[in-house]
Amino acid sequence: MTLEILTSDHLGSIRHGFFTRRGGASSGVFEGLNCGYGSSDQTDIVHINRTRVADAMGVPVDHLVGVHQIHSANVVEASGPLPDKPKADAMVSKTPGVALSVLSADCQPVLFADTKAGVIGAAHAGWRGALDGVLDATVDAMERLGADRKNIAAVIGPCISQSAYEVGPEFFEDFLAQDRSFDRFFAQGVGDRMLFDLPGFGLSRLRAAGVGVAEWTRHCTYADAQRFYSYRRTTHAKEADYGRLIAAISL
Repeated sequence: MTLEILTSDHLGSIRHGFFTRRGGASSGVFEGLNCGYGSSDQTDIVHINRTRVADAMGVPVDHLVGVHQIHSANVVEASGPLPDKPKADAMVSKTPGVALSVLSADCQPVLFADTKAGVIGAAHAGWRGALDGVLDATVDAMERLGADRKNIAAVIGPCISQSAYEVGPEFFEDFLAQDRSFDRFFAQGVGDRMLFDLPGFGLSRLRAAGVGVAEWTRHCTYADAQRFYSYRRTTHAKEADYGRLIAAISL
């Protein structure tokens, strides 16, 4: 099966893609294009999957770079392979031939590009990273490389949608403790449960950061098991583990 790669016109001619689970070599609960070495999938199979992604991105597999994601606001610059993955959740680059990649399975994968300046970025933004400012920090880091935030397009890929993201009162209070106006990203659920709009919050942070374009591809990872991995869906199904989706961008 061939790879399925979702793209955005807003990122122009910059090579990029939000890869679905289709077209991979993994089997069982990981069936498809599992790109996470942190899963319990076979390491050699994950390597095959990542090699397919690198081929699609037109780079050697060691130039498909990533970080040790920790739900932070840390951003690193990548000008080549990163043999010792730094603990961070976003990368920026102005080096051709390097594909920045992030993994996700409900969290937001976000790809950035200033095509005029030739600067790109990629971020993994779960609720904690987004609240702590990883998207804002990525824009700041791109500007340090010569980008102009007014020329940056930022695209949120497949992630969990509000209808599937039930949270408790403590989660709600964490957001209100930072800004009372963040209550607009929550809808009432059953009892004391709330429904959180993760991509809506991400778009709000991107627009507040001053990017020229911000969009969500409007794909829900929880709702479409044939195309996407989902940590929350796996938890509800009481499965042992889950695959990781990959998103990548390169100059």
